[in-house]
Amino acid sequence: MKKILFKGCGTAISTPFDENGVNLKEFENLIEDQIQKNVDAIIVCGTTGESSTMTTEEKKQAIDCAVKTANGRIPIIAGTGGNNTKQVIENSKLAESLGVDGLLIVTPYYNKCTQKGLVEHYKVIAQSVSLPIILYSVPSRTGVNIEPKTCLELSKIENIVAIKEASGNISQVAEIAHLCGNNLHIYSGNDDQIIPILSLGGLGVISVLSNVKPEYTHNIVQNFFDGNIEKATKMQLDALPLIKALFSEVNPIPVKAALNIQGYNFGIPRLPLTPMTDEKIEILKQELNSLD
Repeated sequence: MKKILFKGCGTAISTPFDENGVNLKEFENLIEDQIQKNVDAIIVCGTTGESSTMTTEEKKQAIDCAVKTANGRIPIIAGTGGNNTKQVIENSKLAESLGVDGLLIVTPYYNKCTQKGLVEHYKVIAQSVSLPIILYSVPSRTGVNIEPKTCLELSKIENIVAIKEASGNISQVAEIAHLCGNNLHIYSGNDDQIIPILSLGGLGVISVLSNVKPEYTHNIVQNFFDGNIEKATKMQLDALPLIKALFSEVNPIPVKAALNIQGYNFGIPRLPLTPMTDEKIEILKQELNSLD
C-alpha cells in the first residue's frame, strides 16, 4: 500500500497578492485559520493559487510561508506542475528543499502529449525527487486526460502515490480504482463529487470550497468515514449552490472574491483573470451566508 499523504480535506489554497507580490502576512493568516478549522492538508501554488502567473521567487516565498506556518501540524503539498519537464523538475527540487510533504503535478498543457509521453514525463520527475507525488488530471484546463491504463502504469512508480481526479467522469474514477487499488489513492478534484468519489474508495478532496468553508468541507469527509453517510450526503447536496457560485466564473476568480467578502485582504486575480462581476458577487454573498 502506498504512503497516504493525507486523508480528508486538503485545501487548494488561494494566494493573496498586493502591489509588492505575495501578501505573506495575509497568507499566513488564512493558513492558520484553515488549520484551526480542521483542514487535513494545504496545497499551495496550485491552480487556485494562481501559480501560472507567479514568479519562481513568489512561489518560493509562498511555499516557505506555508511550511513554516503549518510547522508540521498538517501536510503541505506544493503544486509544481507545468508543460516543461525540465522546469517541473527544478520546481519540484526547490519545493523539496523548502520542506514540503508532497507534490501535486498537473499534466502538461498546451503542448500536451500522448499517454506514453505522460508516463515518461512523470517517470523522470519522480526519479528526480524523493517526495510522494499526486498526479493531477484536469482535462478541461489542460486538454490532457490521464487514462486509467496510464494510471496503472504510473502506479508502479514507488513515489507516485495518488491522483487528484478532476475529469468529472465517475466511470473513469471507478476504472482507476479497479485497476490500481491501494497502489494509487484517489482524491476528488471537484467539490460537487466528494461523496461519489469517497464511495469508490477515495481518500478525500482537494478543495476550492474549503478556502471559505474549511470545517464544513472537512466534516463532509469525516462524516462519511465515520459511517454517517446520510449526513455526509446531505452536506454535499446542501453545498451545491455555493459550489456553483464558486465556479460561476473561472476559478479562482470567485473564491478570491469570497475570501475578500469574509474579511480577508486577498486582492484581485492577476491578468488575464479579472475581478468577479458585481451581479455574481451578490449571488456569491447570498450563498456564503446560507451555508452553515
